[in-house]
Amino acid sequence: MNRTEKKSRSAALRSELRLLKDPEKAKILSGFFKTGPGEYGEGDRFLGIRVPDVRRIVKNHRKASIKDILELLHSKYHEERLAALLIMVDQYKSGNAAQKSEIFSLYLGNTDYINSWDLVDLTAPHIVGEYLFEKKKALLTKLARSANIWERRIAILSTFYFIRQGQSLQTLRIAKILLNDSHDLIHKAVGWMLREVGKQCSLEGLCLFLDRYASVMPRTMLRYAIERFPDDLRARYMKK
Repeated sequence: MNRTEKKSRSAALRSELRLLKDPEKAKILSGFFKTGPGEYGEGDRFLGIRVPDVRRIVKNHRKASIKDILELLHSKYHEERLAALLIMVDQYKSGNAAQKSEIFSLYLGNTDYINSWDLVDLTAPHIVGEYLFEKKKALLTKLARSANIWERRIAILSTFYFIRQGQSLQTLRIAKILLNDSHDLIHKAVGWMLREVGKQCSLEGLCLFLDRYASVMPRTMLRYAIERFPDDLRARYMKK
């Protein structure tokens, strides 16, 4: 592929996305993702394209260069950043060790642009979680203690990969660090991952964690964690 072709790939993907833009849907998404002043998604802009349609377009651009990926990732439009991240996930899955390392570094070097819960949730387990699974986990601690809400969400969502491998230790460890987090989006993410621990790893392990921390964790976090519990057990933990 020559230089001109490399430059054109991001432009081609953008053109394909523009064909599907929907101004009315964009307005709905802007409200859903809280883009107003002072809200977590302040200033984000949408084309109004469904995620399945973005995925379909991405399939034709899986071989995009790093330069093209960065051009899309740095876009003001949410769907273009999503497309870049989905390409990164695809390239990570099919890459060799060196390529996986490059995508991992690229991902963590651009967290300012992975700036919405959906962008994190659809990608962090598949890149950060998988990469760190058989490596030292100190980076998760650093992310969990970041001032950047999205890096904190990356920390807990990355452990979803570990949960799917039947391991809950890192999820419980990061959940403990985030117990006193001030943001509702973190409360929901931690509660969700705790629920998955009980579902996929160990219900007993989750209950032991809740026995110790239910009385101090945010109510939203607790409600998410015990959502699938029997009524009597759920009521007991809520009383804490």
